[in-house]
This record gives sequence, structure tokens and C-alpha cells, in this order.
Amino acid sequence: MNHAYVWMTLGAVGGILFYGRFYVQWLASERAGRVVVPMAFWYMSMVGALLTFAYSVWRHSPGAAFGLCFNVIVYARNLALRWRESGRLTPSRNVLAHALAGAVTVAAVILTVWVWRGEWVRNAELSPEEAARNWFWLGLWALGQAAYFARFGVQWALSEWLGKSVIPRVFWLLSGIGALCQALGFFMRPEPDWINGFGQGFNLLIYARNLILSGKNGAADGGAANA
Repeated sequence: MNHAYVWMTLGAVGGILFYGRFYVQWLASERAGRVVVPMAFWYMSMVGALLTFAYSVWRHSPGAAFGLCFNVIVYARNLALRWRESGRLTPSRNVLAHALAGAVTVAAVILTVWVWRGEWVRNAELSPEEAARNWFWLGLWALGQAAYFARFGVQWALSEWLGKSVIPRVFWLLSGIGALCQALGFFMRPEPDWINGFGQGFNLLIYARNLILSGKNGAADGGAANA
């Protein structure tokens, strides 16, 4: 079997889960008439991130690898908060979730450094014009990634403060900015990253709709509705 097909399939499945999670969240919100985050969203986030990260490392996509490697801790923490809200957070489940997130993050950081080192070497082999163009689009991606990191940082901090998993309205604004910048960065690479590029682009509609819904129903919406 061609290994490339295996990795592409892995990336496609991961992309469907990781980027499709917001469509699941969108449908749940439309049914509720307000922004809600079903439990499936966090499970899809965790599994999708791990699969898409593995694909991005194989694909030598430094932006995607960096963006995915740190979010596992946030997803694990939100799962723990949701389990606690529903009375399902046992001590063993709590320890397992956080230990797994920590171990994955350490491994992901090492692999991400390796991918970025490879990007630096490849850029050194390009002409000055091509290298400058590639670094420009990576810089735009970095701007989008900063917005993505900020959105979950704000969400995590507010959730810890309130003691439950919530999504503030600014989360959706930062999501839209981040998705637009990252989609352009993925598409404009010397070898475009179509899975991550289309995934980011398709989610712009979801972010815009959630921004509208959150404006109608308050600044911070909870994730109490389970799907």
C-alpha cells in the first residue's frame, strides 16, 4: 500500500473531525437558538487534532503542526470541566486526561521543532525572492495563529474563573480573523496544504454565524447543552 495514501486518508479523517466540529456545534446552536457547545465538539477537537497533527508532520506543514500541538491541553481541560459539570469526573479519569494531554504536548513540541527546522533548511535552498514570499505567507499564518491561541486562552481563562466551560463572544471574532489569515497562509505555500487551507476557509461561515448568535444572547455562552 502506498504510504502517501495512508497519510492523506489520516489527514482527511482528522480534518473532517477537527474542522467539522464547528458544524456540529453550529447545528446544536441553531436548534437551541443560542450558542452552545455540545460534548461531541470537545471529543472531535481532541481526536481531530491528534490525527491532523500527525498528517501535518508528515506533510512538513510547520504552521499546522505548531498550531495543533499546544491545543490538546485546552481540549483536555474543557473535557474535564464538562465531566465535572455532569458528575462524571472521577479521580482516575481526571489524572488520565491531564497526563495524556501533557505527554502528547511534549511529544508534539519536539516534532514541531523538527518540522520548523526542516522548513528553515528548505527555504535556504530557494531563491531569495521565493524564500521572502514563503516567509511572508508564514508570517501571515503566524498572525492568524496568534489570534487562534488568544481565543482559547481567553476561553480557558474565563472558564476557569466561572468554574464551567463557556465560550465568550470574542472567541468567535478571533476565530474569524485567525481562520482567514491561516487559510491564506496554507494556500499560498510553495506546496499548498489543501486539507488545512480548506478546513480553515470553510469554517469562516460558522464563526460569523456564532458571532451573530452570541450577540443576541449575551457575551458568554455556556456549553451546557450536550449532544
